[in-house]
Amino acid sequence: MPDRPFGILVLNSISRSGLDRLPPGSFVVGKDIAEPDAILVRSADLHAMSIPSSVLAIARAGAGTNNIPVKDLSARGVPVFNAPGGNANAVKELVLAGMLMAARNLAPAQRFVAGLQGAGGPLEKAIEDGKKAFAGAELANQTLGVIGLGKVGCLVADAAIKLGMQVLGYDPEITVDAAWSLPSQVKRAASVNEVLKNATFVSLHVPLVPATRHLVNADNLRLLKPESVLLNFSREGVVDDGAALQALDAQQLAWYVCDFPHPGILAHAKVLAFPHLGASTREAEDNCAAMVADQLREFLEHGTIRNAVNFPQVEMGRESRWRVAIANANVPNMVGQISTALARAGLNIHNMVNKSRGDMAYTLVDVDSAVNAQLLAEIRAIAGVLSVRYLPA
Repeated sequence: MPDRPFGILVLNSISRSGLDRLPPGSFVVGKDIAEPDAILVRSADLHAMSIPSSVLAIARAGAGTNNIPVKDLSARGVPVFNAPGGNANAVKELVLAGMLMAARNLAPAQRFVAGLQGAGGPLEKAIEDGKKAFAGAELANQTLGVIGLGKVGCLVADAAIKLGMQVLGYDPEITVDAAWSLPSQVKRAASVNEVLKNATFVSLHVPLVPATRHLVNADNLRLLKPESVLLNFSREGVVDDGAALQALDAQQLAWYVCDFPHPGILAHAKVLAFPHLGASTREAEDNCAAMVADQLREFLEHGTIRNAVNFPQVEMGRESRWRVAIANANVPNMVGQISTALARAGLNIHNMVNKSRGDMAYTLVDVDSAVNAQLLAEIRAIAGVLSVRYLPA
């Protein structure tokens, strides 16, 4: 353990139930940490921030990391942690609310009632005369298309099935865990276009990366049925909003429901836009904060990598007091060079794990005796090594 507590800089309001998982004896948590060991963030834009060289890790209490310069941090050997699935139930419930609001025309119906005047007979007659304009459809027996079958997508699919819907799912990069979680009733689609062509409700649950920008666009919106509802609770930019508005005006789309309002879409009567409410529940904030606090603690104290967007998953139980954690470029013979340096220093390797993810690799090494500063400097000098941490227990 270090000779001082780890400093955690908090840039947003983080649930106390998460911060309490960082014990005061080992961690100092606050908004004014000058040289932090880690940064805990929600929505603050780190692209505009000069991140101190002291920072060993960054954790976002949420799923997306668009507000964090992940590529630059990878080059420094700094993992970026997130909380995948921590807000999944909250997002699922908001998707269901959006589906119901669109299917039953609840927003215009509420506006109609809010504008009524009078009492008794005149009011009742106005309600009876006006409600016909808001007749909707039931969700049961409708087809929901889910694009992106991660934790949220799987929960949405499961909830829709329980409501009596048919579900068509598409995800070319579905993980093994997600595949196990996916209800067996979900029919697999071969493409985004197949989903758009066959579903009445389409819900998007993909990250915003170059391959998914404008995943739904003018070309494939034409495949939708006129009564279709498009729901975007993933990221702004996954849908070409201009094309969605044109589809609404051309009656190629009935409703566009999203969690990313901007001036271009707010005035349209067939847009239901919410103010980034996807993860805005007490439960989701607690879950995300707890997840990333635990991940930060495990990394800072033991070098464990769990749920980092730019590092491989690496966990190794401690069987020795002396541990070295090494982040490096994924190049040949790196493990050999590290092992050779340890051997030259007369250290016996008790246990070792090395994993890679794309261009990044990470190694944990437990040795049978203490490691000196000279050896750590020698490992740092190996071409391709990005960071080296000594973690004595």
